[in-house]
Amino acid sequence: MATQIDKEACREAYNQVRDDNTDTNWAVFKYEGSMIVPGGQGTDYEDFKRMCTDDARLFGFVRITTGDAMSKRAKFTLITWIGENISGLQRAKISTDKALVKEIVQNFAKEFMISDPREVDEDYIRMELKKAGGANYDAQAE
Repeated sequence: MATQIDKEACREAYNQVRDDNTDTNWAVFKYEGSMIVPGGQGTDYEDFKRMCTDDARLFGFVRITTGDAMSKRAKFTLITWIGENISGLQRAKISTDKALVKEIVQNFAKEFMISDPREVDEDYIRMELKKAGGANYDAQAE
């Protein structure tokens, strides 16, 4: 059966993360059978990390504050998590299913496909987003 996505519910979760007036900084989209649905959202990145288990396959939309001494700004990332215990068929399917998620999650600075728990570390993601962000004035700060 072809994968489908709950567009309205997922769009609502996505907009919560993008909204500067909320504290929500991540949302997860997970599989329920052949349907992709919101799987949670929150304000603590560690809560998001705990969802990235060996038996999970999910998409995470995350807001990270980056910047330097001169400016701070929100950057967004799309993280595709594929746990170590996910079958080959499900691994292959997540790549095509990502197109459904990208119909909703359209604005992000960098995309990650991760299966190593060390790579879902917040500092690693922040560093990669900072590299993608352009000018860095931290060298001038003392």
